[in-house]
Amino acid sequence: MFAGGFQVNLQGQKQTGMGHTGTGLCQDNASIFFNPGAVSFLDSLRGISVGGSFIFPRTTYLNQQLGYTAHIEHHTGTPITLYTVYKFKKAYKWNVGLGIYNPFGSKVQWADDWLGQFLIREIDLKTFFIQPTVSFKLNDKIGFGAGFIYATGDFSLRKGVPIQDSTGKYGEGVLNGKASGVGFNAGVYLKLNDKLSFGLDYRSQVKVNVKDGSAEFAVPTSVAEFFPVTTFSTSIRLPSTLSFGAGYAITSKLKLALDINYVSWKSYDSLVIDFADNTDNLKDIHSPRLYKNVFIFRLGAQYKLSDKWTVRLGGYFDQTPVKDGYLTPETPDANKIGITVGTSIRITEKFHLDASFLYIEGMKRTDTNIETEFGGTYKTKALVPGISIEYVF
Repeated sequence: MFAGGFQVNLQGQKQTGMGHTGTGLCQDNASIFFNPGAVSFLDSLRGISVGGSFIFPRTTYLNQQLGYTAHIEHHTGTPITLYTVYKFKKAYKWNVGLGIYNPFGSKVQWADDWLGQFLIREIDLKTFFIQPTVSFKLNDKIGFGAGFIYATGDFSLRKGVPIQDSTGKYGEGVLNGKASGVGFNAGVYLKLNDKLSFGLDYRSQVKVNVKDGSAEFAVPTSVAEFFPVTTFSTSIRLPSTLSFGAGYAITSKLKLALDINYVSWKSYDSLVIDFADNTDNLKDIHSPRLYKNVFIFRLGAQYKLSDKWTVRLGGYFDQTPVKDGYLTPETPDANKIGITVGTSIRITEKFHLDASFLYIEGMKRTDTNIETEFGGTYKTKALVPGISIEYVF
């Protein structure tokens, strides 16, 4: 709902205010995510920042042939960030840090009786990435950094079962499971001079596995034997991202930033759910997704109004990884444009407040899924305010 596929790009308030650019700029502790190589260039000996965003998505489905319209249920997504960086001594070239953030997630809930209820009623994916990081400043121009990623999360899915009880109510299947996986984040930061800097960052693919998830079914007792309470397993390959970034200080007050992200969504080729117990009515799911690799193009600007107040502006174009013929109501994705603004206030020398606001406008998209033959027109937009507090020791 927030980026191509189910990627969440809200990993820093300063960066979000500038179109979520940060690979080629050393702004704050959020460099743990954007470019670990830049962490060694942070000025403060140690600091911690905590933040979060509030996502208000809206999606409309339209079937023009039937004259039918449906909307997703209103909900609020709340991805968080926590970053802390520590330098043992000012003369040391080593910095260490820890980041906790939510780079992937998706929640889509339709009304239980909507037209596509047998495909999806609700899906909810939450992931937490925990990233201890080490960064080394080779000299005044080059820094290297890398972090190990431990990913953990939850997955749930509800869909209707096309069997009615005596009241005419359709049955339901509910799947719940926990997932985990590992990966890494590595980057290099190049500061040519006081005006120009570059960055290159690679966040690896992370395969998260769900084992022994629970599968329960609410169906009439006359067919309950065909829908046993059982377990399931599945896995999701969260894509790798290669990012190039550049930063340029036009003046001491005005900075510009450019980021280009290449997201390897091709890793998500199928949704596979393997039930421990199968019957004629309960068969394993193997549904093709065949996502494609895409680019995200980002621009941002920052202007320092005074020693205490800074403002930001940005925008991006996010390509959808979903090919024609594979659009589903679980992820009704389309090309999107994001417009961002942000600000920072130095409350004291040690306390800093950052805030951002993102508006996402998805392109209207009409498609019919090849596998299910379910088609229609989808339109998505979202409002995303965010805030964080930073304390510098």
